[in-house]
Amino acid sequence: MLSTERLVLRPWQANGASSLYKYASDERVGPIAGWPAHTSVAHSLEVIDKVFSHPEVYAVALKEDNIAIGLVGLLIGKNSNFDIADDEAEVAYWIGVPFWGQGLIPEAVKEVMRHAFENLNVHALWCGYSADNEKSLKVQAKCGFRHHHTEEKKFNQFMDDYRTEHISRITKEEWLAGQWIGIATAP
Repeated sequence: MLSTERLVLRPWQANGASSLYKYASDERVGPIAGWPAHTSVAHSLEVIDKVFSHPEVYAVALKEDNIAIGLVGLLIGKNSNFDIADDEAEVAYWIGVPFWGQGLIPEAVKEVMRHAFENLNVHALWCGYSADNEKSLKVQAKCGFRHHHTEEKKFNQFMDDYRTEHISRITKEEWLAGQWIGIATAP
């Protein structure tokens, strides 16, 4: 479990399926992030069991009530959607629409970045966003990620479509340099 000023990042639990469904059933959340909107609480429970139960995948919950409102996670090495080294990870995230614009996901991502670099000895973190997902681009910029490359007509198996995917990266050295406020301080 990880925590920030406002958030608890904790493992997903089966009793969080109704909360997951509440936010993941909104068509504005999943499809733009590359996955279909959830269709039922049972569907959300299945996603918790088969997708979210991996190590380093966290429910994002407000400290005040500990109810899951989003997700942040690390997909390390071969578990990533990208072709990356075993000592690198992809950062995945989303949050329910009522919580957009409050800086909660950048807060969660920064904590996962700290954890990845300090505790897991990851050497680089990667993020992707589809060309029409400006909100995801803003999160990555706030967290210090820089554009690395673009992949045209990349097949998305979850949505059965092709997308332009922009890939960003930050290395451990860049993070340690702390060239942006709030990311890290040199040890």
